[in-house]
Amino acid sequence: MPELPEVETMRRGIAAVVGSRIVEVERPRISRRPILISPNGAALRKRLVGRKIIETDRLGKRVVVRLDSGDSIIFEPRMTGLVLITDPPTREHLRLRLFLENTKPPRNLELLFWDRRGLGLVRVVSPAEMIERYGPETLGTDALTITPDELSERLAPSRRAIKVALLDQRAVAGIGNLYASEILHLSAIHPAIGCNRLRDDDWRRIHKAMRDVLTKAIRYEGSTLSDGTYRNALNKEGGYQNHHRVYDRAGEPCPGCKTEIVRVVQAQRSTFFCPECQPKKRR
Repeated sequence: MPELPEVETMRRGIAAVVGSRIVEVERPRISRRPILISPNGAALRKRLVGRKIIETDRLGKRVVVRLDSGDSIIFEPRMTGLVLITDPPTREHLRLRLFLENTKPPRNLELLFWDRRGLGLVRVVSPAEMIERYGPETLGTDALTITPDELSERLAPSRRAIKVALLDQRAVAGIGNLYASEILHLSAIHPAIGCNRLRDDDWRRIHKAMRDVLTKAIRYEGSTLSDGTYRNALNKEGGYQNHHRVYDRAGEPCPGCKTEIVRVVQAQRSTFFCPECQPKKRR
């Protein structure tokens, strides 16, 4: 967390920064765990100050801000990071502030990176570094653009449980623990079934559920869980948590059949599913 819907919401939320010029860079002094910002200090200012923002983008679970120099700023929220253009939830966890100047209203903006747990990172990368770090050799096709055939080709040969395989960012980018559980419930697939046991129609159902769940979650601006950490670019809660089918609902009735939702642990992560709607023994 944040996953594809939350990061896409952040990206859309900072659209106003396109066309702005970076006039100053500040790394606030805080007593919290430091995050990786690369490059740092004077080198960071040299790469950023005076540069114009020409585009915002997303790579899996990362927000990308492209500059007229050819460089890109990669914001990687990981567990608790946020990309904002308004006051952050707290001042003590503010990690980076970019002061912007625009030729059209709003004249003055700030682009902020906030991270409560200090697990996120910010990198300024050249085009060559972008390919090296985030190219097809290291990052899979985005979950919103991958085709059913490509999804099957990438995962079907694996013996891994389908829930675990969906978290593999080298295979398909953007899906995390929350949305994997939601996708598999909607597609009626047990999370422990091996990828190599799934049929062609299973992959088509998973692909359709993937698009349906992710696009709906984006429409509701992501999920703000009980810890309240995730916020959109305007520091407002998301709304998709009110539409979760199984995630974090162990012991509650399944929305489809009213069977009690079960929680298990896979690859050290919680998985939620309905044993009736998602039977492990294939019918």
